[in-house]
Amino acid sequence: MTTFRPIALLLAASASVAAAPEQRPAERAIAVSRAAATPEDVFGPLYRAVELARVFPDSKTFADMVPLENPQVILAAYATDKPDGRVALAAFVARHFRTTGGTAERKLTMREHIKALWPILAKPPLAVVPGSSALQLPYAYVVAGGRYQEMYYWDSYFTMLGLKADGETPLVESMLANFTDMVERYGHVPNGTRAYYLSRSQPPFLSLMMDLSDAHDPALIRRRLDALKAEHAYWMAGGACIDSAGACQHVVRMPDGSLLNRYWDARDTPREESYAEDVATAAAAAPRPAGEVDRDLRAGGESGWDFGSRWLRDGHTLATIHTTDIVPVDLNSLLWSLERSIARRCAAAGDAACAADFERQAARRATAISKYLWSASDRRFVDWDRVTGRPTASISAAVVVPLFVGLATPAQADATAQLVQAMLVAPGGLRTTTLRTGQQWDQPNGWAPLLWMGVSGLDRYGKTALADDLARRWMRTVSGFYACTGRMVEKYDVERGQAGGGGEYPVQDGFGWTNGVTRMLLDRPALGDAIKSSC
Repeated sequence: MTTFRPIALLLAASASVAAAPEQRPAERAIAVSRAAATPEDVFGPLYRAVELARVFPDSKTFADMVPLENPQVILAAYATDKPDGRVALAAFVARHFRTTGGTAERKLTMREHIKALWPILAKPPLAVVPGSSALQLPYAYVVAGGRYQEMYYWDSYFTMLGLKADGETPLVESMLANFTDMVERYGHVPNGTRAYYLSRSQPPFLSLMMDLSDAHDPALIRRRLDALKAEHAYWMAGGACIDSAGACQHVVRMPDGSLLNRYWDARDTPREESYAEDVATAAAAAPRPAGEVDRDLRAGGESGWDFGSRWLRDGHTLATIHTTDIVPVDLNSLLWSLERSIARRCAAAGDAACAADFERQAARRATAISKYLWSASDRRFVDWDRVTGRPTASISAAVVVPLFVGLATPAQADATAQLVQAMLVAPGGLRTTTLRTGQQWDQPNGWAPLLWMGVSGLDRYGKTALADDLARRWMRTVSGFYACTGRMVEKYDVERGQAGGGGEYPVQDGFGWTNGVTRMLLDRPALGDAIKSSC
């Protein structure tokens, strides 16, 4: 077994440093110092990148770390992986080095690690650079990490949960200011803060974000209420243009004349962020028109579930995507919550007419959801296919969203808890769906936002034992992976306790919503021994 020594001792010269008899002591000292290889000598560009990125608060930490492999192997991995930025470099170091001990070099607990990541993931206000795809952000914001160096819509809610728990209230408020500003500029919150995301939104969490705010300024409260009304108008704009096709923009007319919503994108071209992939998918879907396929891919992006079997006509093949045909239970539950939130805020502002209007809209939506997005025969919430006129076969974690927002009846909550226990509880958390397709929003992956909505929704209806069980399973997965790798990642394989896979890109480190949800769950009393501190 090979034993590696601390970087500072590696490659120290031996025979070549013997001084000639005529050398003075000072000359001999210079010869020794030049012959001994320092950490920078050994690891060159890697060493300089780690130190200049301030991966460790104390520069001495990395200089004293112990490589777990031959330095040439590590440098080859560095050249291949090309980790860029503090988060990626920290993950690379965690995989290839260990500390030598001592309190100054101890590994951060997961709680400490999450808190230390907030200033890394936080970005200052962003001005527009001509020719850049970035959208202006007048206030500080937090990114997810990895390839995601812009602010995303629904991701941010789950990130903000952790920010608030860690006392980062100014960041919560500045992110809300950015979202409000974007609604005022664009009429909606875009999918993310890039120009190529402006043609769509994401699951509407803005009202739930506002519930995290402690702001009391009347002018700010009025401004935020106006933003929520504008967001609702964006989602419902299609109601004015529905024709015999039965759908326009985000709005679908159901068979009884009621209105529900779908995911939709104003463009029907390949996504700029996945251009080559979309061109290939559209080609595989021929003879379907490419524009039709591209709009369905874009709508899948708006859903946040990009991609999974929920949107696939055959349940397995991406070329069969038909997102715009589907009336999803999670989207409509969140819009019901938005309508209730607007009604409550209007009532608080003394606008009784507005409050009554949005209460009526919420009541109509609840009735339609109960009729079309709840299957009495299957005793579960469903997505509804407007082409076939019946529920889809997909069983997914989206069933917890009506519980999360408080829309479900007690009987529906009972049935949902039974379904979750029977089909969606995995060894390491909450399954996304019951199918394996190779897509990232299917088995074996589990995602922090779905886990949080499941735990919170079950709590809301008194299903505390199941909520505790899901929380413990998730925390064993996340803390175990962190103990072994020093990484928090975007998604997890909840069957095997590893980083998740599938999709269009490698699993990303960071990671905003994982940090936020995990930080909230760290305060849950019933975790017991779920937190792993060693690999």
